[in-house]
Amino acid sequence: MKNYTQVYVKNSIEAAQMYCKAFGAEITRVFPNATNTAYDHCELSVNGEGFLALAEASNPCDISIVHKYKWETMTFNVFEMGSEEAVRNALHILSDGGVVLEPIHELPWSKCCATVIDKFGVCWWISI
Repeated sequence: MKNYTQVYVKNSIEAAQMYCKAFGAEITRVFPNATNTAYDHCELSVNGEGFLALAEASNPCDISIVHKYKWETMTFNVFEMGSEEAVRNALHILSDGGVVLEPIHELPWSKCCATVIDKFGVCWWISI
């Protein structure tokens, strides 16, 4: 049995590209909509392992409200990223148009981590 998460966002094609860049992922399975303007379903993998699925949200979400109130309805934990540089790179990419909740810092269980809500309203906790 396997389990990984799926997000529903507006601008799913752009989101998939951003997540690939932030996490070194690749698109491994894709089902575009009838007009090729969004994904009905898209799967991303890192090193051959399923990482994240995403699809176009059917309902709008006011991301400015999510950012303003720093809503964390769900957080995706990406850990064992390998290096502080990988965490910094992901934070840089994910924070473009987003809001940083916790800049890079140290915790008893992680010497380098951060939390950010990206421009699509998805909250990420990233860590080495």
